[in-house]
Amino acid sequence: MTYTTGSASRRRLPKVAAAAAGVTLCALAFADPLPFRQYLGLEYYDFPLPHDYAEPAEWVFARLMYPPASTSRYGFRWGSDWSQGGTSWTIDYPRGDRHISEMVRRLTAVDARSVEQPVNLDDGDDVFYWPWLYAVEVGTWDLTDEQAAKLREYLLRGGFLMVDDFHDAFEWGVFVASMRRVFPERPIVDIPRDDPIFHVLYDVEDLSQIPGAQYLRSGVTYEQRGVVPHWRAIYDDEGRIMVAICHNMDLGDAVEHSDTPQYPENYSSRAMRTFINYIVYSMTH
Repeated sequence: MTYTTGSASRRRLPKVAAAAAGVTLCALAFADPLPFRQYLGLEYYDFPLPHDYAEPAEWVFARLMYPPASTSRYGFRWGSDWSQGGTSWTIDYPRGDRHISEMVRRLTAVDARSVEQPVNLDDGDDVFYWPWLYAVEVGTWDLTDEQAAKLREYLLRGGFLMVDDFHDAFEWGVFVASMRRVFPERPIVDIPRDDPIFHVLYDVEDLSQIPGAQYLRSGVTYEQRGVVPHWRAIYDDEGRIMVAICHNMDLGDAVEHSDTPQYPENYSSRAMRTFINYIVYSMTH
């Protein structure tokens, strides 16, 4: 079940090579970004729209849609078609996305749309209109070869992907299996503490674990056996982070539950500063 309305930012990503850019722009000359659409989620399926949801803006929080691996612990609640929602890509959706958009509006001068944009790599060239992508539960994704190639092109053309909320060695392996189809030649490395992404707006010095809402039930900051947090990345040839990887953490939950009285403020505020740094970095690098 899909709801469509509204309009979208028309920013396109630059092509690295000039000749290729000409071909690509010609191909996109008659294309338009897909309108806002809302899907059924695993946690939320009747979430109210903000009053200004149809108003366009300069920046949009785009969420990556993806097919789940056969090992995913999340079943198909709403049917067998992941492209219609109800699978792992919809964790925290849309509540978390809208909290983050509101955070960007309040804490920066960025003109952010109040609603998110789900982005399907199979939808032609639509992904190239959305320079920021966020994906959760990537320990359960399984990109096709075609989707991996599209994501690779998107990132090499200047796009930015943040992945979050996956845990332990098994989910890391599932994540890497798809990411190696995207970038078989590029290493995944720890982000140095002096990297600009940690200092572009806020100085993020504390890189300890940021837990999800499960902390309120368990009293521990880790999930499964993912005790050690990892802040990792894939860089391009110019030293720009293309993929920011938050492993054994759940920054999205920390922002989503920033208005939950029982959730510790220090985790929410640190997640907010990190998100804002990553978002500003994605627009300036």
